[in-house]
Amino acid sequence: MAPNDLMQRLQASAGQFEEDLKEWLRIPSISSDPARIQETHAAGQWVAEKLRGGGLAVEMIETAGHPLIFASTPPVPGAPIALVYGHYDVQPVEPLDQWISGPFDPQVRDGNIYARGATDDKGQVLTHIESVLAWLATGEPLPIQIKFLIEGEEEVGSANLENLLASMAERLACDVVVISDSSQYAAGQPAITYGLRGIATFQVRIDGPKQDLHSGSFGGAVTNPAIALCQMISAAIDANGQVQIPGFYDACRPLSDLERGQLAELPGTDAEFAASIGVPALGGDQRFTALERRWSRPTFEVNGLTSGHQGDGVKTIVPATASAKISFRLVPDQDPQQISDAFEAFFNQVLPAGVRLTFTRDHAAPGMLSRLDSPFMTAASQAIEQAFGTAPVMIREGGSIPIVTQFQQVLDADCLLLGWGLNDDNAHSPNEKFCLADFHKGIAASACLWAEIGKVSKSS
Repeated sequence: MAPNDLMQRLQASAGQFEEDLKEWLRIPSISSDPARIQETHAAGQWVAEKLRGGGLAVEMIETAGHPLIFASTPPVPGAPIALVYGHYDVQPVEPLDQWISGPFDPQVRDGNIYARGATDDKGQVLTHIESVLAWLATGEPLPIQIKFLIEGEEEVGSANLENLLASMAERLACDVVVISDSSQYAAGQPAITYGLRGIATFQVRIDGPKQDLHSGSFGGAVTNPAIALCQMISAAIDANGQVQIPGFYDACRPLSDLERGQLAELPGTDAEFAASIGVPALGGDQRFTALERRWSRPTFEVNGLTSGHQGDGVKTIVPATASAKISFRLVPDQDPQQISDAFEAFFNQVLPAGVRLTFTRDHAAPGMLSRLDSPFMTAASQAIEQAFGTAPVMIREGGSIPIVTQFQQVLDADCLLLGWGLNDDNAHSPNEKFCLADFHKGIAASACLWAEIGKVSKSS
């Protein structure tokens, strides 16, 4: 448990913590938008100054894109070292007309703070910053050394951090990486995420005639690129949700009996889940439960599909082109490179005559698993129970944080994924929010975590 005077300080500082969050959220740090380069840098500068003002040694490490912020507290001989990772960049905000209040004008409604980045990830990483600075402000020494690595390109794939990670390994050396960029299982039910799916993303383009053609004069004699692309996509996945690419499932690691039992004990039904997202029924491979499909099975998804006339009224054409954005979510042991090669070969194989394929690979990352028997898992579970009043459940997450597997491999460290957000926080969507009660509980859990990690033997 964190010292009593620290917990009292956290309670007394709650208003200031919220003001800090609002100030950071006002900076429109959209890393994918070239027009927002200065603002994204400013968001990095803001967190650097916040850490520096709290007494930490801080560096802004320049990259080919947005800078990395590295900071650390003093070493504690013989104690474990924790590295806190997070990001200061945010997703684009469109469609703007669906926001109730401005995406960079943080507003509090019904106990939630609404703004882009509120939960992904400014609000969540700020919980760890505030807990460390509050601890230092008490004059009590921290029981462990804490390092921070906060980047500005997570939302665009973390390519520059990935390129620099090996060269930074000595500086980042730690026993455990702490990441808060995920969600609780449900409101009032905190969770520790021990697994993430990987990802592979692509853009495909089908080109047919040199220009749009009159469908009456040319239809039936020319391969329609839109139809060709739909046929190719349909060939990749059957009506039962099973991906048809040869070898796709060969490396999938099955759930253990322990994991399957843990999932079965989690509250909630498929009908409740369907209702929560507004669909009449769930899809996918019915050999697995909805939770298993979401967290531990790979997927094929069409993220965007474009062709032909999109304006008002009818325009009867054979479009010249069609394009799609496609992604796979991958599970541990699936190799993104192998899957990408197999997918490209498959799409070339099913390409209809009369059209041409342009196949572009975007970013990719493997899935990850953390050790359930890690002493840091125990420390995190105890810290969360102290702050939230409820023991966390162990879950997987269907999303991806590409750099996490790299941390495991390069730093040889355990990873703790401690999400304070909720599934309905609208991350990546209009009206993103963060429950302020959970924001403050996250700060308290973070403070307790440093105390609990301090009890872990360095040798373990």
